[in-house]
Formats: sequence, C-alpha cells, structure tokens
Amino acid sequence: MSIAMSIVEIVTAKANEEHAEKINMIEIEIGSLAGVQREALEFCMESACKGTLADSAAVTIHELAALARCEECGYEFQPDFFFSRCSECGGFRVKIVQGKELKIRSINID
Repeated sequence: MSIAMSIVEIVTAKANEEHAEKINMIEIEIGSLAGVQREALEFCMESACKGTLADSAAVTIHELAALARCEECGYEFQPDFFFSRCSECGGFRVKIVQGKELKIRSINID
C-alpha cells in the first residue's frame, strides 16, 4: 500500500505542478525482480487513488522481464532470481541489467 500511495503522491504533485484538474491515466513499469506483485499493486492503486486527482484514473502496469549479463562470457539471459548462474558458461559473476525497476512510465492529465 505504501508503494501505491507514493505513486499517487508523485503523480498528484506533477499534476498540481501542471495545474491539472484530473489525472486520466497512470502507466507503471515493474520488473520481475522488483519484489512487487502486480495484482497487489493493482488492488492498492485502486484504494490509493480514491479522493485524489487520480480518483478515476486508468492504471496500466507493464511488467519487464529480468535480463542478466554474465561478466565472464558476456552472455545475456533471463534469470529466475538475483543470484543466478550463467546459463551459458555456468559462471557466478552475473549482473542484473533489467528487472529491478519500479517506475512511473507516464501520466495523462487534463
């Protein structure tokens, strides 16, 4: 719930900055390794938007697949979790390059 409330605070502040009367849409990106469940965020966003400029806003959540790069062989693959072995060479020096994100992609205001 605190994540949803923070998102609503951020988009409301931006809408107020632009002198908007209403937030029509909020687009959010969450990575598969961000530790946020899509269904839980959708449920919480509905409650967090009530009584704000985003009260009737459509909320769209885009999920990003994780992407990792092996620092030993350079192979890129989709890891199942943070501490994955390289599926090409079996190395452990793996860097997560995508999938930890939790960000507001865009908002639509009037």
